[in-house]
Amino acid sequence: YQRRVHGDEGLSERAYTLGERFRSQLTPWAAQYKPIIREVRGRGLLNAIELDDKKDPEIAWKMTMTLKDNGLLAKPTHGNIIRFSPPLCMTPAEIDTCVEIIKKSFVSVAKAAGVI
Repeated sequence: YQRRVHGDEGLSERAYTLGERFRSQLTPWAAQYKPIIREVRGRGLLNAIELDDKKDPEIAWKMTMTLKDNGLLAKPTHGNIIRFSPPLCMTPAEIDTCVEIIKKSFVSVAKAAGVI
């Protein structure tokens, strides 16, 4: 049943398309913040932002809490990685909103931490 629904609703294709949308918006933006943002990576809707935590070892945690305060849930992993795994039913507009929240939150946290 799960496989049939997955195929019938095109969830695999949707995850691929929306993941590409997510990364295509964040990757060029993140380039201006290198080396603080080391990498934006992912596959489908499973994505991550890797941060340089040398100046502030808690930057990923702070970023995650700020994302939450701004309406987006994410998970810090390995101390310097923020993991995103939104639901497969996301819309393109919701992906765009998530990207804007990430940008706003990062700038806020990075300025407060003195890394930009």
